[in-house]
Amino acid sequence: MRLAVISDTHLPGPDERFCALYDRYLATADALLHCGDIVGADVYRFLSRHPRFFCVRGNCDHFLDHDLPQSLSRELPLPGGGELRLGMAHGWGERGTVWRRVLDLFPQAGLICYGHTHRRDWRAHGGVRILNPGSVAEGSMALLDVADDGGMDCRFIDV
Repeated sequence: MRLAVISDTHLPGPDERFCALYDRYLATADALLHCGDIVGADVYRFLSRHPRFFCVRGNCDHFLDHDLPQSLSRELPLPGGGELRLGMAHGWGERGTVWRRVLDLFPQAGLICYGHTHRRDWRAHGGVRILNPGSVAEGSMALLDVADDGGMDCRFIDV
């Protein structure tokens, strides 16, 4: 299973660069995860056409506050059977410790995705994988391949 993970797009609408990013990396992913700070309602609508689009509200997402959850938990089925427990939140506070605050929200997760810092992060902590794809606005995203046994391979993409 391939997950396309993005965050902090900070766009009022999908521009040519963002549309090319969608066509090349996001459209074909099994699930598209956005970790907040979409900023523009037009970008949200554009991404919502993906059949498995999951999104949380960031601190700059005032356009749809009532529609986007601050955190999200999902169980994603693995192709070989079993499930991946996913937790998502934008994050808040001092950049160096955002991952710890988000980790505390999802004690049962196998994978936690977050944003806010605009910095790439891929780490393991106590059996949980934690991913921040960086900021699309600053040229970063992540592709995460999840094996049938739950193993994960993360690749950061310069966009």
